[in-house]
Amino acid sequence: MATNISSTGNLISFIQKRFLLTSAAATVTLSPNSPLPTTTSCSSSSSSSTAQFLVNSCGLSLQSALSVSKKFQIHENDLHKLRSVVQFMKAHGFSETHLAKLIQSRPGVLHCRLEGNLKPKFEFLTENGVVGQLLPELILSNTHILRRGLDSQIKPCFEFLKSVLGCNENVLVALKHSSWLLTLRLKGTMQPNYDLLIEEGVAVDRIAKLIMMDPRAIQNKRDKMISTVSTLKDLGLEPNAPVFIHALRAMLSISESTRKKKIEVLKSLGWSEKDIWHAFKRHPLLLGYSEEKIRAGMDFFVNTLKLGLQHVIACPQLLTYSIDKRLLPRYNVLKILESKKLIKKDLKIKNLLKINEKEFLKNYVYKYVDDIPGLLDLYGGADKAKKIHLMTENVLSHCNVVEAQESSPFIIDHQCPQ
Repeated sequence: MATNISSTGNLISFIQKRFLLTSAAATVTLSPNSPLPTTTSCSSSSSSSTAQFLVNSCGLSLQSALSVSKKFQIHENDLHKLRSVVQFMKAHGFSETHLAKLIQSRPGVLHCRLEGNLKPKFEFLTENGVVGQLLPELILSNTHILRRGLDSQIKPCFEFLKSVLGCNENVLVALKHSSWLLTLRLKGTMQPNYDLLIEEGVAVDRIAKLIMMDPRAIQNKRDKMISTVSTLKDLGLEPNAPVFIHALRAMLSISESTRKKKIEVLKSLGWSEKDIWHAFKRHPLLLGYSEEKIRAGMDFFVNTLKLGLQHVIACPQLLTYSIDKRLLPRYNVLKILESKKLIKKDLKIKNLLKINEKEFLKNYVYKYVDDIPGLLDLYGGADKAKKIHLMTENVLSHCNVVEAQESSPFIIDHQCPQ
């Protein structure tokens, strides 16, 4: 039989399908005098039928379909039900690529009940704004959603998040980054930790900010949450202070042994324990920096910039900055400008290290490029300047959107649009 195949892609698809059909036929076709099929031949037939269905209906490649068929079997009596599941998911935005990924990781999804599982869950999610590509992306990032009860798990978690974050829009932002929030044990971790923070005087909008910044903080064990809150209060941090949630997040993210090690590192560099906790309360990220970053930063500020130790302790956020990408390029530019007497010698270099990139480029690089050839290259070149310009444009564009009162997924606002 002549077959018109116009491209290599079509040829491969044709060969795959012919292989599957031939394989299936070879394993089940018997002559009148043939013995009954062995377990092996029946299993092979089932695998071929499964693979054929996965290729033709779900978009899997032949290799992936054969791999899935080794651990997942489809019986002919189930084909109508399985096709209904596939069509239902396609009708809700699942492409063949989405389906292929989903089935490769959890082939059992094809056996999900439509009426008792998929339909009510998808209806609830879409009613609450999980629409378009967000729906398949959410399911793919957390397939446990299809295995958890709607009324016992998904609804309570969604409603809890909404009560804290303020509206569906903020819940969706949180779920896009941490879809596991929808299947986390509500009564085991989230609710008790939330209740504790409320009892301690942390405002709801601050807890919302904590969840948006670092949702894993809310799933820490209750004992650890209690001890961490107590430690921060002992340091003099009030739960109603804006910095409290930042300190809480920082403290929860590291173990006690790691915290002690960072303290010893800082002490070895001349910090007292009082200095450390004073700086931590101003800049909680301090104890999250690696030992290498802390040592390199202190060496640069104390030995290269000749900045006194107390200046760093008073402004610990200086240790945030990258030496290679920010500090050293700026330092080199400022030293040249100083040597050419283009800036005052007693200019506070610490302040110039903290200003934003756009301002530094404008006032200390572009302003003097004609006077000092190669200054832009010394600072990082035109590529860096272009990147900064694009970042600035993006920020300005975003600000314009906010000013136009269009919804922004990164703004926590309990007065969300209806």
